[in-house]
Amino acid sequence: MRPFRSAAVLVFAAAVACDGGGGRSTAISPTQTPSPMIDPQPLTATYTLTFDATWSRRTHPLEAPSNPHFSRLIGGTHDARATFWASGALASRGIEAMAELGATSPLDAEVESAIAAGTAQHLLRGDSIPRNPGRTTLAFTVSQSHSFVTLVSMVAPSPDWFVGVAGLDLFAGGVWADQIAISLQPWDAGTDDGLSFESENADAVPAKPISLITTPPLAPAGQAAPLGTFTFQRTG
Repeated sequence: MRPFRSAAVLVFAAAVACDGGGGRSTAISPTQTPSPMIDPQPLTATYTLTFDATWSRRTHPLEAPSNPHFSRLIGGTHDARATFWASGALASRGIEAMAELGATSPLDAEVESAIAAGTAQHLLRGDSIPRNPGRTTLAFTVSQSHSFVTLVSMVAPSPDWFVGVAGLDLFAGGVWADQIAISLQPWDAGTDDGLSFESENADAVPAKPISLITTPPLAPAGQAAPLGTFTFQRTG
């Protein structure tokens, strides 16, 4: 927490009056003008994540599966030293299992390992969305020292596609965000070479870097329509 500082401005004025042939000066006492009050930021904040899934045959009609859904949310709160996934990086075993199978392990173990190392603070688990369109929520606490959040969910069925956020800072600029809405684009984990929602397993050898999906069926025109929204709302 940043220390509260009260600043003051001292204003001095002097008046000189002439009386006959002599001069007489009168000093006006200094006055104090306080600065506006600054509300110190609390050490922790609570948020509710609302995951609105909009992906359906209507929004993404090309080769649409009969049961579009999302796996359970998995992630954690952490500081700037921890990275669980990033565009252009190779997927960890945890991200691979989440993106291919909808599994929360071993990504949960990767978060727990970061907690033990001091770079993460809380493991986050949320519900799945078994049918789209749909919605789920997740409440969690975050601290100034570990103000970043990473959360992911598998696009299911799919070879290795997912949505999520990586290292979203809820305390940017030293102020807790009141609300942040993230439009969810689909990502390819780079671990499976399948090209359609229900492709047979085809391990990518070697694995490719994580990247935005810009090809059919999710992006027939080179850019995918959003599959949903993450909305982080501060509640306390």
